[in-house]
Amino acid sequence: MKKKITVFLLHAELILISLVVLIPVIWIVLSSFQKGSGPPAAINLKELTLANYSRLFSETSYDLWFFNTLKIALANMVLSVLLIMITAWIMSRFLFRGRKAGLMAIMILSMFPTFLSMTAIYTLFLTLGLVGNSISLIIVYAVGAIPYNTWLVKGYLDGIPRAIDEAAYMDGCTRLQTFRKIILPMSKPIITYCAVSQFMLPWMDYILPNILLSGDKSRTLAVGLFALINGKESINFTVFASGAVLIAVPITIIFIIFQKYLVQGISSGADKG
Repeated sequence: MKKKITVFLLHAELILISLVVLIPVIWIVLSSFQKGSGPPAAINLKELTLANYSRLFSETSYDLWFFNTLKIALANMVLSVLLIMITAWIMSRFLFRGRKAGLMAIMILSMFPTFLSMTAIYTLFLTLGLVGNSISLIIVYAVGAIPYNTWLVKGYLDGIPRAIDEAAYMDGCTRLQTFRKIILPMSKPIITYCAVSQFMLPWMDYILPNILLSGDKSRTLAVGLFALINGKESINFTVFASGAVLIAVPITIIFIIFQKYLVQGISSGADKG
C-alpha cells in the first residue's frame, strides 16, 4: 500500500511540474497566433493568424537582431571552449607553484555571476571605446565562462589516464600535440556541453547586452524583443510572442540533437571532479 501511495505521489509531482512548465509555453505559442496587439485575455482557437509573424519581420529589425545574436553566440562558443579546455588541461596535467591556490580562486570566482561587476565592466569597456561593439560582450562571456567550466572540465580530464599522455610523449608527441590529438578527441562529450551552453547564453541574456550594446543595429534578440513590451502598454505583445517562439525553435532542436552529449558531459565532469 505504501509503495502504491509513493508511486502515485511521484507521478502526481511529475504531472504538476510538467503543467507548470508547459502551460506558459503553450500560452505564449498560442498568443503568437492571436489577433490584436495586446496580451490576449482569452485564447481564441477559431481565429488563428500568422499576421504577427509578418509584422515581426516588417515592423522590427528582428533579422538584424538574430544575426547579431548568432554572430556573438558563435564567436563566444569558439573562444570560450578554447579558453576553458586550455585552462582545464593545464590545471589537470601540470604541477606548478600556486596551482592549488589558483584552483581555489577559480572556484570562488565561479560563485559570483558576471553581472555583479557590470558597473566595472561598463567603465572598462567605455574607457577602451568598446561600448556598443559586440566584441565587448564576447570577451565578457568568454572570460566569465572560465571559472565554473574549468572545474567541470578538469574533473573530466582527471578521468583520462595519464598513461595515455606518457605513451604519446614516448612516441615523440609534444605536449600541445598530445593535447590536440589525444585529449581533445577524447573530450567530445564535455566539449559539446561547454559549446552548446555557451552558444545558448547570448540568446537568453538581457542584462549585459542591454548595458554594453546600444542602438537598434547592435541589439541582441533579448534586448530587441524586450523593447517591444517595455512600456506602459504592451501594444506589441503578440509580436513579442511570435519572436519568442522563433527563438525557441532552433534552441530546442539543438538541445534535442546534443542531449546525449550534454548529459554525458556534465555527469562525467561532476562525477570525476
